[in-house]
Amino acid sequence: MARVIIIVLDSLGIGALPDAHLFGDAESNTLAHILDAAPVALPHLQQLGLGNLIRHSRLPAVDKPLAYVLRLATQSPAKDTLTGHWEMMGFPMAQPFATYPHGFPASVIEHLAELSGREIIGNIPASGTEIIRELGPEQRRTGALIVYTSADSVLQIAAHEQVVPLAELYHICEQIHTFMLQSEHKVARVIARPFIGKYPHYQRTSNRRDFSASPGYTLLNRIVESGGEVLGVGKIADIFAGSGISSNQKTASNEAGIAATLSLIKARGGSLVFTNLVDFDSLYGHRNDARGYAHALQFFDQALPELMAALAPDDLLIITADHGCDPTTPGSDHSREYVPGILYSPRLAGGYRLPDADSLCWIGHTTAVWLGLAPPACGKNILEGV
Repeated sequence: MARVIIIVLDSLGIGALPDAHLFGDAESNTLAHILDAAPVALPHLQQLGLGNLIRHSRLPAVDKPLAYVLRLATQSPAKDTLTGHWEMMGFPMAQPFATYPHGFPASVIEHLAELSGREIIGNIPASGTEIIRELGPEQRRTGALIVYTSADSVLQIAAHEQVVPLAELYHICEQIHTFMLQSEHKVARVIARPFIGKYPHYQRTSNRRDFSASPGYTLLNRIVESGGEVLGVGKIADIFAGSGISSNQKTASNEAGIAATLSLIKARGGSLVFTNLVDFDSLYGHRNDARGYAHALQFFDQALPELMAALAPDDLLIITADHGCDPTTPGSDHSREYVPGILYSPRLAGGYRLPDADSLCWIGHTTAVWLGLAPPACGKNILEGV
């Protein structure tokens, strides 16, 4: 039976979109700048054709790529994780979620303090690791909640696991998420950010939990309604608020996500295996760690031969991203960039570079056609005519 495996290399942008200057990202190119800073070899991604999408001496184009490759633009006027993934599944957004570059209004903070019974500290845009290091001692001493945001539509709440039990932190996040969705101060996600350790060596744990807005009906729902299964890996279930997800394996690292994906491919189950490898974004992009990002790409590249060898004849592997997060530019926010589309299947004979796509919807449209389902209204079939 036909099956699709989508692996999202979270934040692997490949060059600024034409409107990137409106987002302050005109100079961004996540992949190229990573290769400038840390010129690692990516031979398997190169053979698939990734180098055919960028002009870089460290990743030359190949004459006969193994995959069909193209650049994909984001149609929605945003550059966040939810927007990117939702658009992939046929749900482009006309308006972006609200952001809070100066922190959240007093009404939100007062409500959070009332429902939690705890003091609120922070309430500024910040890097998660930095604000936890700065306010961690006060949080441990007082039991307060550290609240922060970013350029994305997100409210993050951090607390030490020995001070605020996980169950309490999750309950608080769920309550404030419900409150904000029903108010004028809507955010895409509320994220629980538990941490452990002692100053100054605090460490965020894998017990993160996202409480997300739901996109409503997407291709994922259509797959499930048709009798298929959608198997999520990583934070996919969080991104879609569980809608259209048959099962999901939470993972603590890229390595665990790759291993889980390989296991699912070998098990021959599901109609869609949908994986998000978040370390590229959370550990390296946001922390301006170009070398760490490069080595994570190298690890994924080294895993590719086994992933590809495990594919059944009617499997389609799609490697892509949801936005950029250039670790070499000022700040630590996402960047408005093209993302790669790499499509490989044992049943396709070779590939070549295709024209750019104007929307991430093309991924969902192609997925639906491959699975024999009615495609979303937006996008086109990338493989039409090949």
